[in-house]
Amino acid sequence: MKELLKLTALELGAAIQTGEVSIREATQTALAAIEEREGELNCFITQTADRALERADALQAGVKEAKSLLYGVPMALKDNICTQGVKTTCASNILGDFAPPYQATAAQRLEAAGAVCLGKVNMDEFAMGSTTETSYYGPTRNPWDRQRVPGGSSGGAAAAVAGRECWYALGSDTGGSIRQPASYCGVTGIKPTYGTVSRYGLIAYASSLDQIGPLGRTAADCAAILDAIQGKDSRDSTSLDAPAGGLLASLTGDVKGMKIGLPAQCFGSGLDAQVERAVRGAAQVLKDRGAELVELDFPVMDYVIPTYYMIAAAEASSNLSRFDGVKYGWRTEGYDDLTDLYCKTRTQGFGSEVKRRILLGTFVLSSGYYDAYYKKALQAKEVIREAFRSAFQTCDLLLTPVAPTTAPRLGESLSDPLQMYLSDIYTVSVNLAGLPGLSMPCGFDGAGLPIGCQLIGPALGEAKVLGAAHAFQLDTDYHKRSPWEKEVG
Repeated sequence: MKELLKLTALELGAAIQTGEVSIREATQTALAAIEEREGELNCFITQTADRALERADALQAGVKEAKSLLYGVPMALKDNICTQGVKTTCASNILGDFAPPYQATAAQRLEAAGAVCLGKVNMDEFAMGSTTETSYYGPTRNPWDRQRVPGGSSGGAAAAVAGRECWYALGSDTGGSIRQPASYCGVTGIKPTYGTVSRYGLIAYASSLDQIGPLGRTAADCAAILDAIQGKDSRDSTSLDAPAGGLLASLTGDVKGMKIGLPAQCFGSGLDAQVERAVRGAAQVLKDRGAELVELDFPVMDYVIPTYYMIAAAEASSNLSRFDGVKYGWRTEGYDDLTDLYCKTRTQGFGSEVKRRILLGTFVLSSGYYDAYYKKALQAKEVIREAFRSAFQTCDLLLTPVAPTTAPRLGESLSDPLQMYLSDIYTVSVNLAGLPGLSMPCGFDGAGLPIGCQLIGPALGEAKVLGAAHAFQLDTDYHKRSPWEKEVG
C-alpha cells in the first residue's frame, strides 16, 4: 500500500477512476502513514480518521459518474480554513474549542469535487510566522531534517505533503505562507491572483493580502486543485468574476518564446550561494526549453519588507480585535470587570508573536502615527504594484528565489524575529501586488535540504506560471524526491 504514497494526486485520482485502487484503500494508506509519522512530524492539529473513512465509503459508489480528476483523493486543510463541525483553531489557544457552524467556500468546492479530508494541519498561530513554531500545538518538523523547520505559516500543509501523509493540501498565503514552506519542504505550492479563490471561511489575518491556494507534488496537481476551487463567490465581495477552470488543460510544456525576467535585486547580498546556483539552474532549464531570460532592474525590493509588515500588522490588529472572550472562543476565568476580561483573555489567549504584531499594528494606526507609517505604506504598496506592471510590459514571468536560505534549525528564527521577517523578502511583494506566485523544487543544498524557485506572473496569469513550472518539471525530478528515500543528493 505504501507504493500509493509515491503517486501524485492526479495519478492516484486516475487509479481510483479505473478501479485499480479503492478510495478506502487510499484513505487507509494515508491514515497509516499519519499514524506512523506524526510522532516525528506533528503535521496535524485535528485528525478526522472516522469521518474520512465514512466519506471514502460514501464516495466509492459514485466513482463511475465522477467528473473530477481528484475524486476520492485524500487531502488536508490548513487549520484557518473553516470546516463545519470540525475544530478550526488557527493554532491558537484562543480558538482551541472553536467548531465553525459553516464551511469555507474552498473546502465546499473540494468536497463537491470528491475530496476526502483527513484533518486540519498545523500552522503558525493566526498565520503569523514563517516557521510553524508559533503554534500553540507545538512546532511541525521538516520531513527532510527533523531538527529544522518546515517553513510557515502553512508548514503543517507543506510537511504533510512532503512527508507523504496526504496527496495535497490547501494553505493560505499572506506574505509567502504557501510558497516558503513549499520551498523548505520540496513540494509545489501556488498563491493565486488575489480574488480568484474565495476567502469566505478563511479566518482573516490581513484581509487585503490573504489568499487560499494549493500545495501538491507537482504543478499539474496544483492546476487541477485550482480548477476545482477558483471562481466567483457571492459570499466574498473581493472575489473576482474571472474565467475559472482550464488550467490543467493548458499545461503543454511549451515555453518557447516566453520572456522570463530575473530581477537583479533578488540575486544580491544575503542570498545563499547554493540557493542562487539552484535558482539560476532552474532558469537555465527553462532557457534550454526555449524561453528567453531577461535581466531587469527591480529597485522596489528595498521597500517590500517594511511596507508589508506595516500593512499586515495594521490589518491584523483590526481583524483580531474580535477575539475578546465575549462572543466566542476561549475566555479567561477570575476577571473583575469587562476591561479585565478583555485584558486577561487576550494576554493569555494569544501567543507572543501574535501580540507583537497586534501591538505594531495598533501603533501604526494610532493618532499621530497613521500618516507617518500606515499611509506611507499604502503609498509604497502602489509603487510596488506599478513596478510589477512595468516589469510585465517586457516579460511574461519573473523568476526569483523563494527564500534566502534553506530551512533553518528549530529555535533559530524565534530568537531573532527580524531574521524571520527577512526570510519573506522575495515573497511579500507578490501579495502586495495581488499577483500569482508559485514555488517549485529546483535542487538541494549540500545538507540534502530542498531549494525552491519562485515564478511570478501578471494578474490572472496562473496559466503562464503553472505552464512554466510544468515545463520545468518535465525535464527535472526534484519534485519526485522523497525524504523517506535515502538518495537526496
